[in-house]
Amino acid sequence: MDFELSAELAELQATVRKLAQEKVAPRAREIDETGEYPQDLFELFRDTGLLGLVLPEEYGGSGAGILGLTIAIEEVAKYSNTAALMLLLTRLPTGPVLIAGSEEQKQKYLRPIATGEQRAGFGLSEPQAGSDVVGMRTKAVRDGNDFVLNGTKCWMSGVVQADWYCIFAKTGPADSRKHDSISAFIVERSWPGVSVGRTDHKMGVRGVDTGELLLDDVRVPAENLVGEVGGFRLAMLGLNSMRPIVAARGIGLAEGALMYAVEYAKERKAFGKTIADMQGIQWKIAELATEIEAARLLTYRAAQMADDGKFTREYVPFLSMAKYYATEVAVKASGEALQILGAAGYMKDHLTELYYRDAKQLTIVEGTSQIQLGLIARGVIDHDLWWD
Repeated sequence: MDFELSAELAELQATVRKLAQEKVAPRAREIDETGEYPQDLFELFRDTGLLGLVLPEEYGGSGAGILGLTIAIEEVAKYSNTAALMLLLTRLPTGPVLIAGSEEQKQKYLRPIATGEQRAGFGLSEPQAGSDVVGMRTKAVRDGNDFVLNGTKCWMSGVVQADWYCIFAKTGPADSRKHDSISAFIVERSWPGVSVGRTDHKMGVRGVDTGELLLDDVRVPAENLVGEVGGFRLAMLGLNSMRPIVAARGIGLAEGALMYAVEYAKERKAFGKTIADMQGIQWKIAELATEIEAARLLTYRAAQMADDGKFTREYVPFLSMAKYYATEVAVKASGEALQILGAAGYMKDHLTELYYRDAKQLTIVEGTSQIQLGLIARGVIDHDLWWD
């Protein structure tokens, strides 16, 4: 059992770490304050090949896989979870296409993502169907060689910037709760009837627009159906394989927040010494450092499992543990870091309040912490996770 990164992954880590320190860190506060999409960082990621990390070489990527993307996102998220989200969006919408798409779909839609010519979004959630996926109402009706889509998707990251969307819709009865009633489609932004609705005013992770996608009699060619009719399992496989990538955003944020607080504590004088010399502060630091490393081990294992194709039902507990634990650690670390700075940490003079606002999103997106706990518990009850 080898816990060391390969030479290639270690080089990737060092490269992205330097890039994040020099290019991403100086932009973090401005991105948050303006809420403007950081096109300069997108172009930086494009020019350095990071947009194609997770995609296979035959589709224009570098083939570093989910583990490679996880490592890169961890480094970027130390300074900006908005920038980390930009990298995450190279895999979330492309995941179902990678898993079940036709060769034609992969060549047409994945290659432009890898090269940075296009961006994509993922449409699963609806106002009344977040965690309750089968409650979705977006409808896809077969009409000759097309499907006609009608409905509204919400809380979609990158909705304004995307050139195409991976959309899940009901191909069965609208009120059906059967898993085979949901299917996946590739929908191009330029098609008639596709429009962006309202965009959300977010507490954190500002700079990548989140909002509604409106579908009004959108005709989708049958060749843009991803896999087969009945794609609920595809949605779950796509999300399962994403767990370590979301977890990486949590690890990076936790590391960034703790490092920021430690540097402050080493300089802040109180009661004749620095607060870093105080045992109470040291215990907080030690506890968080331990939890961050535990989260990293869970996450790297989950990423390797996903790269090995182990993201079907029996592996869900391990993948969900990574997402659950790493994102909860991010919330805890950002809160403790702010507390270490005290009143100063609550002010925009310091990044701790930014870490604090950004962290909470991670326990909600792509399966809440409560959903993850339910999946882990079910895995234990069903003996997918068992110890004898």
